[in-house]
Amino acid sequence: MELDELWEGDLTGVQVGTAKILLVNVDGEIRAYENRCPHQAWPLDQGDLDGRELTCANHHWVFDALTGKGVNPDDCELRSFPVKVDEDGMICVAAP
Repeated sequence: MELDELWEGDLTGVQVGTAKILLVNVDGEIRAYENRCPHQAWPLDQGDLDGRELTCANHHWVFDALTGKGVNPDDCELRSFPVKVDEDGMICVAAP
């Protein structure tokens, strides 16, 4: 996916191999997470990104979109994947 397609404040779900990945752009910082809430595996790309807060659409669990750590509840964390933007502006994710 090209960086130009993921605007600041935006999120999207993508497929990398067999992995379902959530990409988020928080003020130009790109993060990649498994596209499932740790609560009941609801797809996070159906949720909401407001600033740094990523909210699951199903039960409204809230995560810090830059760190993946749980905000509410605070004892959970999203599974993250290494991500970088290459010199051609492509978002590259190292997923299993």
